[in-house]
Amino acid sequence: QVQLMESGGGLVQPGGSLRLSCVASGITFSAHALGWFRQTPGKQRETVAAMNSGGRTNYLDSVKGRFTISRDNAKNTVYLQMNNLKPEDTAVYYCNARTVSQSWYDSWGQGTQVTVSS
Repeated sequence: QVQLMESGGGLVQPGGSLRLSCVASGITFSAHALGWFRQTPGKQRETVAAMNSGGRTNYLDSVKGRFTISRDNAKNTVYLQMNNLKPEDTAVYYCNARTVSQSWYDSWGQGTQVTVSS
């Protein structure tokens, strides 16, 4: 069964940076696409960034040029480098994984809180 553990969130001032990490277990990590998502109270979870197993990426328009997703298959870890953070980036951030033939796993981690505030 897949297990996902996010870390790296915190309180940061506008314009600051954070690097989120997510360790996945229970899956063949290198064969999976990976994604970062975020959710705020009362809103649906949205996809922030994704990377397929070949390294191709896509991003939410509002984070393009500021966020970078990367992966380390040897460590079963996916990262989200977030620069020039804005208050509207405040959310709980989650990671997930999927293969070509299936959707994102139903089992989500606890997430990591990112708060951007002065």
